Amino acid sequence: MGWHLLLLLTLGLLLAAADSNYDYYRLPTALRPQKYYLSILTHLEDREEFRFSGTVKILIETLENTNNITLHSRSLAIDESQTTLRQISGEEKKDNCVASTEVNPNHNFYILKTCQELLAGNVYELSLSFSAELQDQLEGYYRSSYVDPADNETRWISITQFQPTSARMAFPCFDEPAYKAPFVITLGHHRKFTALSNMPVKQTKSHDTLPDYIWTEFQESLPMSTYLVVYSVNDFSHKLSSLPNGPLFRTWARPNAIDQCNYASEFGPQVLMFYEQLFGIGFPLPKMDQIAIPDFSAGAMENWGLVSYTETSLLYSPEHSTQIDKLRITNIVAHELAHQWFGNLVTMKWWNDLWLNEGFATYLASLCIESIHPEWHSMELESHLNLLTIFKTDSLESSHPISRPIELVSETTEIFDEISYEKGSLVLRMMHLFLGEESFRSGFKSYLEKYSYKNAERDDLWDSLTQAAHKNVALPKDYEIKAIMDSWILQTGYPIVNVTRDYTTRTASLSQERYLLNTNLSRTDHKECWWIPLSFTTQEEKDFNNTAPKAWMECSNDGKSLPKTIEDLPGADQWVIFNTRLSSPYKVNYDSRNWELLIATLNSDDFESIHVVNRAQLITDVLYFAWTGEQDYETALRVLAYLQRERELLPWRSVLNHLDSVSTINQQTSKFGVFKRFIRKLITPIYEHLNGINYTDTTTIQNHDRFHLKIMVAAWACPSEVSDCVAQSLEYFSNWRSEANPDENNPVPLAARDTIYCTAIRHGSDEDWEFLWTRYQRSNVATVKQTILNALSCTQEMWLLQRYLERIFDGKGEIRKQDSLLAFQSIAARKVGFLLAKKYFMEKVEFISKFYYRQPEMMSEMLLTLSFQTFNRKDLNEFQNFIANSKEHLKDMDQAISQTLEMILINVQWMTQKQNQFNSAIEKFL
Repeated sequence: MGWHLLLLLTLGLLLAAADSNYDYYRLPTALRPQKYYLSILTHLEDREEFRFSGTVKILIETLENTNNITLHSRSLAIDESQTTLRQISGEEKKDNCVASTEVNPNHNFYILKTCQELLAGNVYELSLSFSAELQDQLEGYYRSSYVDPADNETRWISITQFQPTSARMAFPCFDEPAYKAPFVITLGHHRKFTALSNMPVKQTKSHDTLPDYIWTEFQESLPMSTYLVVYSVNDFSHKLSSLPNGPLFRTWARPNAIDQCNYASEFGPQVLMFYEQLFGIGFPLPKMDQIAIPDFSAGAMENWGLVSYTETSLLYSPEHSTQIDKLRITNIVAHELAHQWFGNLVTMKWWNDLWLNEGFATYLASLCIESIHPEWHSMELESHLNLLTIFKTDSLESSHPISRPIELVSETTEIFDEISYEKGSLVLRMMHLFLGEESFRSGFKSYLEKYSYKNAERDDLWDSLTQAAHKNVALPKDYEIKAIMDSWILQTGYPIVNVTRDYTTRTASLSQERYLLNTNLSRTDHKECWWIPLSFTTQEEKDFNNTAPKAWMECSNDGKSLPKTIEDLPGADQWVIFNTRLSSPYKVNYDSRNWELLIATLNSDDFESIHVVNRAQLITDVLYFAWTGEQDYETALRVLAYLQRERELLPWRSVLNHLDSVSTINQQTSKFGVFKRFIRKLITPIYEHLNGINYTDTTTIQNHDRFHLKIMVAAWACPSEVSDCVAQSLEYFSNWRSEANPDENNPVPLAARDTIYCTAIRHGSDEDWEFLWTRYQRSNVATVKQTILNALSCTQEMWLLQRYLERIFDGKGEIRKQDSLLAFQSIAARKVGFLLAKKYFMEKVEFISKFYYRQPEMMSEMLLTLSFQTFNRKDLNEFQNFIANSKEHLKDMDQAISQTLEMILINVQWMTQKQNQFNSAIEKFL
């Protein structure tokens, strides 16, 4: 039959007249893989033609009689002259073969028409030979590189990234998560390289024909989904961890960065041991590897037994990386290792339940870090940060449910977002709190045990948790986890609970409605109902430790909200606060008297009698309500007035997170000077209390919350020219420039480098920019490089920004493709850079789409960034026209386009309806 190149994205020609009507987005269910034997030969020496070739033998069990074998394949050249099909088990073994093939480009199907019908109960062996370019697009099986400083030579490695649907770019397979099977992987490579995969090496042997080449065969894996398969050919070094009686644990990196593996190699085994104890299920593999990849599109990937990371997500240098970098690495390592159970051991049946992987891994990472580093308060800090993210993203009509239908490959990439991760984590935290520790742990332990090495869906988890809850009397017998949690999982958005008190009868009437930022939408048209656990406390009780629900808001069988009255509340001189310590993801709006009582306490010496998390809650809620009109800005600023005495992180994070949106819109208006005065008045007391950007105070550095607060306040103080922030930053930077060896000696305080670099570049010269660019080029630490990329965007010189934009996409490799998005977003976020970035994106959209070939998620992020500073009707019309005229370059970005246009509309609404009210309120505040 000869060679046939399967260009599945463009080829529409059917090669045979066999059953060609199958166009469903899921694989047919007649066949199931039993085992894969995969051999891949990788050439990294010939830089003129990076290629790989391989064979895959798939043992296929027939569940129903069929004449077709339907696999996934994309961009692979399959040598059909080498294709074989034979029956290896069954009552009558008959010769078989492939009569013809066809492709379905819509769903990446490669369909083989068999000579004889495949009979139910039989097992067949299908063997395919294939090859493809080892490309640099950061998906499938691809190449990456680093420069060896010893000889200034580029070294090449290979690595896979298969999630969600890119295993089909590396070998023909059943590329859906429910088709689990064991893999026997063999890698052919030059003997100077190391080969890594999911499992330990079984044996090595010389290649039959290629001198200096060897075959590395790995032990057979446990049953796993194709997206978890991983392999790499590299010349990396590794750090061996000590894990008594545990699996072999190694952390890999390029040789000139191996000293940056120490933290991850020490922390990783602690995480693994924590999860083994938490789940009561041992890590099932004989080894656990972590590897830092120079070019990697995802932050990290949980491949079973070989987790891959970007360098910024794994490598930590005590001399050059910040505490923020360390916290990010800690979170990511804990997240990826949680996946070894939630996602790898038990895997969702289909991508609509991705949150079962990502929501659990996000939440469990917080539990893990809380256990290992209780002084970091990770549960409180992380859940608060997640809420701030969700309160904005999920208040868009164009948001989506946690579990949503997935019918196209492009839709699969769209669900890797805040809704699956952060909102998934928040609803699991809510469930944990209303179930209690015993029911929550025993329920998910039962779930893991029952579905180990299998696939599950959300109803399987609900069943396990309901049984545990009823057994432990954590829920009334007539309450089902499914009814409660499906209201959060299957609906878009989140509710406001409106609390209207009757101070005479000491009761409160509660109602719920979906919160929407778009004020053009009628909320009465949205009939969503959530089962809401109601925790609350009163001014007399002040019991903020009890987060268990005292009552529930329920939904009827037809999904309507049932009326709720709370009785026995305090008198007219006492406030009530619902949603104790933000135990659930909803907002609360009170009647005016209750707000007045809360404002009075906040602005008294007794403000700390309200728990810090609920102080943060009141700030977030009232600012959102002012934005959409449920409250006015004068009321909101009366809530904020007490902040001059606030010394805790979470309330400040709440106010600055929200004001960031207002600042971004305001900075291009004539009123920005008034806004800067408002910020100066607001944050000068806390800036001076924290001793500015001076880091000689060791107590601040040792106090995790205070340390983060200091960094956050400085990031606002310098742009607003608070106190000595600018002068001190310029002095630090000048001292650094005066160093004889600035790459080795840097007097700028490590924790404040983001702010100080940006401030120096904003107020500095062309020479300052070039100095920092040189430091970027010479740095060997990925986190440092990202800090510098961000700071370089702070210049006020348009020509420097234009040149910077062009460097991002010039393809010369000075700025890696994985960092290009960060650099672009940094420019687009600045007042001067925004217009340049918008113009560049709109004029170069075809070029950028080719640059990010098959990575629409990167362009989606760029588009969303451009919405933040767009706030007038003319610019909205410009965006609408641009999108309409650029459809072929904005493919597979429907969700990002909808959210971008809605965010711009919301900004337009605020400018026309609320800006004057806001400015009048802050002028009174001043």
